[in-house]
Amino acid sequence: MFTGIITGVGRIAAVHDLGSSSSYGKRLVIETPAGYLDDVGLGDSIALNGACMTVTTLDAPALRFTVDISAESLARTAGLADVGRVNLEKALRAHDRLGGHIVSGHVDGLGHVQRFEQVGESWALDILAPTELARYMAYKGSVTVQGVSLTVNAVEDVAGGCVIRINLIPHTVEHTTLGDLRPGSPVNLEIDTIARYVERMLRLGKDNNA
Repeated sequence: MFTGIITGVGRIAAVHDLGSSSSYGKRLVIETPAGYLDDVGLGDSIALNGACMTVTTLDAPALRFTVDISAESLARTAGLADVGRVNLEKALRAHDRLGGHIVSGHVDGLGHVQRFEQVGESWALDILAPTELARYMAYKGSVTVQGVSLTVNAVEDVAGGCVIRINLIPHTVEHTTLGDLRPGSPVNLEIDTIARYVERMLRLGKDNNA
């Protein structure tokens, strides 16, 4: 489990094929900030751009670790197939503060940036969420974008899904990879866990009363 509060910005330094065809996944070599891996062990979970991954090798002195990512995960996420910056979050511990919201680290789908521009001291971020996720988006609800816990300021239903509007404070832009986004950029989305259960209960209640 995670909170959506990014604890470091790392970099995918190398991407290695795990096989000779597209059915094989990749091994990612991740560079981290100084000291980031001091409390990390083999088998620990670290979210990369919101996708939960397992540490498969660890070289703390060199500030590097590796993860293996399947072809299925690569096909359903953004920003994990190429060299570049990634948001990092270590798994939640029982005594940690829950600063964002409950996040599973399972990407539900890909959104696409419609607008990203500075407005006053903040930044306006509009994302087109696909149809299958649109029903989970709500005004003042929570959503995870590239692993970052964010609040939805507005929802507009459109053809092909809905547009969610988000306000980013300068701290978020400066301390995550969200500042790298551009119109058209794909982003990993995870819906609020509570929304999953509400939708399930409402659907079961409707079916039972039919």
